[in-house]
Amino acid sequence: MSFEEQLRQRTQEAEQVLKQYLPREEGYQRRVLEAMNYSVLAGGKRLRPVLLAESFRLCGGTGKLAEPFMAALEMIHNYSLVHDDLPAMDNDEYRRGRKTTWNVYGEGMAVLAGDALLNYAFETAGRAFDLADSPEAYRAAARSLQILAQKAGIYGMVGGQCADICAEEYPAEQVTGQLLWYIHKNKTAALIEAAFMIGAVLAGAPGETVKRLEQAAENIGIAFQIQDDILDVTGSLEVLGKPVGSDEKNHKVTYVSLNGLEKSREDVQRLSREALLILTSFPQRNLFLEELVTGLITREK
Repeated sequence: MSFEEQLRQRTQEAEQVLKQYLPREEGYQRRVLEAMNYSVLAGGKRLRPVLLAESFRLCGGTGKLAEPFMAALEMIHNYSLVHDDLPAMDNDEYRRGRKTTWNVYGEGMAVLAGDALLNYAFETAGRAFDLADSPEAYRAAARSLQILAQKAGIYGMVGGQCADICAEEYPAEQVTGQLLWYIHKNKTAALIEAAFMIGAVLAGAPGETVKRLEQAAENIGIAFQIQDDILDVTGSLEVLGKPVGSDEKNHKVTYVSLNGLEKSREDVQRLSREALLILTSFPQRNLFLEELVTGLITREK
């Protein structure tokens, strides 16, 4: 089976897991449920749940214990996109080739939908305890909940988003490489770190292995974001499914504007190579995962 066929299969598996855990659109709160599902089912690579599943496999995990966390992680990712698109944030009207949630349901309902997805993500992750069949599995689920909360919160993604918003108010010369690295590490890489770490923890991997995968994920996440910055300059609405040039329109200092296209591309390559060195060091390699990471550096959308 080719890599493309494997990727389609893994993505479809993640999609089915996600759909299994989405709420039914019924009751007096139906409107917010519709908005939640609209945002989550708008397509996307399902990268984070796929990475979580592959980390779980890499570390010898079997069974369905990882599935609630796969769905929860994608819900958290999508809540962040719903809020990012709001007029008060990036003010984007299109994502993944169709209207953003606020553009369909209104700003207030989009705020609620994002809030609901975040809360429902933890309801969903908590269902892993129903699948745990040993004290070790219970402890792994509890540790994974801690990782999920930290990487999504003020010491992870939300912290990165805060720094990103604050940086927009700074004069360009005050937006340093160190600050941009912090923003990318937390705003983008934190959820990818969560995917790798949770997959490893649920598989029963030792702490040192979890740390190594966290480092690989940091590299992958930052490289992914730099590539996103590159595509914002070089891509198109037709290819990306969202407006290009939004960073320039919003007067944001990005990795590309600070370092230039050539160095940005070199750093994507370097970070990816370092991540692959970690992934290829495992006795039982996950060739699909290695090729997936490699593909991230050449993606066009």
